Amino acid sequence: MKKITLIAVLMTLLLAGLSAPFARAQDATPRPIEPPICFDCPVTPPPVWNMEGLEIPYQRVNVTIENQVATTHIEQLFRNPNDWMLEGTYFFPLPPGAAVSQLTMWVDGQPIEAKILARDEARAIYDAIVRQMRDPALLEYVGTDAIQANVFPIPPGDERKIEIEYSHLLTAENGAINYTYPQSAGLYTDTPLDEQSIRVELASKEAIRTLYSPSHRVAIDRPDDFHAVVGYEDAGVLPEDDFELYYTVSPEDIGLTLLSYKEAGENGFFLLLVAPGIEPGEVVAKDVILVLDTSGSMEGEKMAQAREAAAYVIDHLNPEDRFALVSFSTGVSLYEPGLLPASAPGNYRQYIDSLSAVGGTNISEALLEAANFAAGEADSGRPTTIIFLTDGLATEGITDTSLLLETVGAAMPDSARVFAFGVGDDVDTTLLDTLAAAQRGATTYVRPGQAADEAVSAFYAKVGSPVLTDITLDTGDIRTDEVYPVELPDLFAGTQLVVAGRYRDGGPTTITLTGTANGRPQTFTYDDLRFRETGGESFIPRLWATRAIGHLMQQIRLNGENPELVQSIVNLSTRYGIITPYTSFLIEEDDIHAQTGAPGTPDLAEAAQSLAAPAAVSGAEAVDRAATENELAAAEAPMPLATMAVTGGSGQMIAQNPVRTAGQWTFFLRGGVWVDSTFDATTEPENIPFASDAYFDLLSANPELGAALALGEEMIVVVDGQAYRITNLATTDPGDQPVTPVAGDPEEGDDATPVIPDDGSGLVVGGRPCAAALLPLLVIAGWGASRRRVRRHPKQ
Repeated sequence: MKKITLIAVLMTLLLAGLSAPFARAQDATPRPIEPPICFDCPVTPPPVWNMEGLEIPYQRVNVTIENQVATTHIEQLFRNPNDWMLEGTYFFPLPPGAAVSQLTMWVDGQPIEAKILARDEARAIYDAIVRQMRDPALLEYVGTDAIQANVFPIPPGDERKIEIEYSHLLTAENGAINYTYPQSAGLYTDTPLDEQSIRVELASKEAIRTLYSPSHRVAIDRPDDFHAVVGYEDAGVLPEDDFELYYTVSPEDIGLTLLSYKEAGENGFFLLLVAPGIEPGEVVAKDVILVLDTSGSMEGEKMAQAREAAAYVIDHLNPEDRFALVSFSTGVSLYEPGLLPASAPGNYRQYIDSLSAVGGTNISEALLEAANFAAGEADSGRPTTIIFLTDGLATEGITDTSLLLETVGAAMPDSARVFAFGVGDDVDTTLLDTLAAAQRGATTYVRPGQAADEAVSAFYAKVGSPVLTDITLDTGDIRTDEVYPVELPDLFAGTQLVVAGRYRDGGPTTITLTGTANGRPQTFTYDDLRFRETGGESFIPRLWATRAIGHLMQQIRLNGENPELVQSIVNLSTRYGIITPYTSFLIEEDDIHAQTGAPGTPDLAEAAQSLAAPAAVSGAEAVDRAATENELAAAEAPMPLATMAVTGGSGQMIAQNPVRTAGQWTFFLRGGVWVDSTFDATTEPENIPFASDAYFDLLSANPELGAALALGEEMIVVVDGQAYRITNLATTDPGDQPVTPVAGDPEEGDDATPVIPDDGSGLVVGGRPCAAALLPLLVIAGWGASRRRVRRHPKQ
């Protein structure tokens, strides 16, 4: 799918000292730069990177999409904290294929003139920036057009507010419409944004079905089937991932979206989004059985919350629903011996208020009573939802977990769905997770300090209106495997089902969705869909790997350690950069090639120890592990990349990301080098000097490599099976045209006057290139070229 990329924050300001070579290309007279210009540039020690530039108090993005026409308004406030003037040229890359129908730009409320550069002209500018500033960040946008505009100077200590607004048409592929807002923090600042907000208002003549962001946790408000508002807001944020939004419109009662990704010669990855409307076309009558723990440990706030949760569920039943109440401690108490219609619930409030916390915990008898309720109506075709809330381990009845699961499992009908709520840390995680998984439900862990009634009410708001149960998906001629979730859950109004898996060969197909509604079989057919033969949405492999790792970790915890599962988790973690608290050992080695076994193989003994199940099934450690696994297994977006604390140059602790993704590539930071996760350490990579002719030739031959090269100037990357070692170190090959790192000569450096050479190649000091001489003229932040773009040479 071609991404319609709306780039708001990604802007490059070539300041006077840097843009001068373009503006003065025909002027052969060297021009001195006014001080302050260089800070002890000629020194013997190797240069270190220093970050200086603009601050961003806020960045606000407001988008309206109406019938696929997107209008984006960006407002940013930039502050110059330096004691020198900043001014220059503003570049705003545009996406491939974006037909901008309207463009307006303001600085402090005053309109300014802007023009669109063709992609070749923009590429020339990007390459020049990389060559002169020794920074590859802009290479991510090779192949795009760009907007160019002059920007008024920002005096020291002053602010400028920039606004941009433009409109363009979003296109669709496989029915999915995509909006992307790139915001790689490395392109403008190393300092977190004080405030960031993104708001998308969506309106469509056709009903909106799926609505999905793989990049950010967004809030979604859907007042009806034709309108939606998507919101994201954060403070002190260093944005690294582009904001992406997918949506579909369809007249069908249940919409289906197919996204896929495939590299040549490898199995592909797919993502299916299945979503009904906000209001179900047909209300499916259901039975709800509430099973509440009233043992002595529930005394106090937990008991009060359990009462509120039960009352909320009954209050929000549909008229055709039925319900039952089962409370348990040492024994079991029933509100009524049979299921009651929601339209005639009786005095259930009095019963709930009378519940008191006393006695032991007889989980087995309580669940068997719930199973009896469900089994008695198994032939009615009504879905049964069992909400099971407990705060402890079984102390009465069957207390052996394996026997308890076997006994309850034999009594529970297939139509029953069990949703377990573990309150506090003294719960049996193995019991809750195994029971929920066997009955196509889920477990929610309510940690100390959290409110159980809020967790239950939020859950029930999502599952209160079933649309389709006992779901199956058939992908036609496309062979799929390794699909997660393994058991497809039921579908509810206002929610969507997210399915990730792998496929062998791409091509056109028809997907069939089947299920049951009110006891009647239902079939939905989706024609003219296509699994990609190559290319596609590059986030899907990481989403699939996130779910696969969660599922495999669950299997280890619930069924015991298995060397094959440990190896699979390690392989997936290192290939796709999915680093969990239980696989963090993979990023603790400075050398990616450190190994105790075969090349590229981490220490499996350490892996097995880290991934082993906690010694106890209850307690904070066990609940932490279970909650993490469940979150990974049900993830709707790829797991956020790992961060680790490192000591900055001034001694303060800062966050560093040792794992980065760029398009189809995943990189680990090893000894200052970004190393491709697919790199085979037994092979010899081809060396290519950074910013050399060979470097740009590689990029021209593989434009998609721009996103990877943008990470830095020291890396190992694999392209079509060939490994390349990109390095900024000096080389003796004159044909590669390297730029030797500034090492300087103290005698000639102290009094040297930096000038712009007549060949327009950049600044020199004492005959040597000097990136630090650009410092007073370089804007970082929203206008700057990228992170790590200024070299400051330390004093001796």
